[in-house]
Amino acid sequence: MSTIRQIPDRPAAGTGGGRPWLRVAAVMFCCGWGGNQFTPLLLMYRQLAGYSAVTVDAFLGAYVIGLVPGLLIAGSASDRYGRKPLLVAGTAASLVASAVLSAGASGELPIYIGRFLTGVAVGIAMAVGTSWVKELSQPPHDPDVQPGSGARRAALSLTAGFGLGAGVAGTIAQWGPWPMVSPYIVHILVAAPALLALTGAPETRERTGAVPRLWADLRVPAAGHRRFLRVVLPMAPWIFGSAGIAYAVMPQLLGERLGHWSLAYATLLTVVAMGTGVLVQPLAKRLDSVSTARATIVAMEAMACGMGVGACAAAAHSPWLGLGCAMLLGAGYGLAIVSGLLEIQRMVTPDDLAGLTGLYYALSYTGFLLPELLAALSPLISYPAMLVVLALLATASLIAITTGSRTTHPSLTVARSSGLGEASATPPTREDA
Repeated sequence: MSTIRQIPDRPAAGTGGGRPWLRVAAVMFCCGWGGNQFTPLLLMYRQLAGYSAVTVDAFLGAYVIGLVPGLLIAGSASDRYGRKPLLVAGTAASLVASAVLSAGASGELPIYIGRFLTGVAVGIAMAVGTSWVKELSQPPHDPDVQPGSGARRAALSLTAGFGLGAGVAGTIAQWGPWPMVSPYIVHILVAAPALLALTGAPETRERTGAVPRLWADLRVPAAGHRRFLRVVLPMAPWIFGSAGIAYAVMPQLLGERLGHWSLAYATLLTVVAMGTGVLVQPLAKRLDSVSTARATIVAMEAMACGMGVGACAAAAHSPWLGLGCAMLLGAGYGLAIVSGLLEIQRMVTPDDLAGLTGLYYALSYTGFLLPELLAALSPLISYPAMLVVLALLATASLIAITTGSRTTHPSLTVARSSGLGEASATPPTREDA
């Protein structure tokens, strides 16, 4: 019984020797734009539409519900059906989501539907797009590429989309016309050409003959890799946990002092956090070390410090300290998302790449629930105290990751005969080290 196989190394027809990965990176950027354009608009929906805080949190929940199948199913599905059909469908879902969200002034239902579709689109872009960019960032599609560039390109595309989408949407909502409609129209105008361009990207996976049931493919043996469990797993929830603190929690804590400018401040924190994440991502590749997990360790240090500065900002009600907190947490986010991708890409075979990538992103998005957890605990514990606790927990994770990186190695292989797999040791070679 045959399954999807890697397309043999040959130049992609119609690419003209260019950079086909850019077509995929462009739609990842657009899906990221669509995913995060809603974040700075939360205050707008409360102020203009009169939605309660509980309803707004439920809008975010619909996004996460859409993310889960997008991350966990689409990756494995693309391993067996090919990258292009899945990512084309995901990008189309992003366009439809913005069209539906533009009708949000008429009631809650379009927002729930739009946010769910947005989550599906972002999940597919993350799981499938990241794998496709990685495969197109190697010969023969990109003969002169440096090792690790695929992970950096994918993370950079998403982060830039997250940041610019929030920046444009927040700016339009603060100063532009039709604030509940215009941001989504702009996204449609940006994403539609990218979707058309994607149809010309070369496929890197092709199906040959019969395939096993998809349920069998959803099991990811590499998830049992000791390095994954001891280095990647303790770091993953902090990726979007730190981002959520930067652009969801801090604006609510500090924006009230700014009155009419609170929406602009929320937009600024989002752009600063994601912009810093973009700027530091090339550094992640330079810091990356197979034997020490150095990039991941530096990322956790930045996050722990950012939580500490956030506690000070909340205690002093200082928008300036809030800006510093966003920069530190954004730096930690940028380093962590790339370092995690580099780690897992050293663990997997082509048949596991998209599946483990989807699982990694799904774990990272559990941190997106952190702002809601803090809001639930806020009647009992002050925000400065909770942020201090988070700083301590981030430090504990840092210690665990540092210890785990010294006792594991990416050259460990995964036994594929059972469920999630069991790691078995293979002595590292000189090249591995």
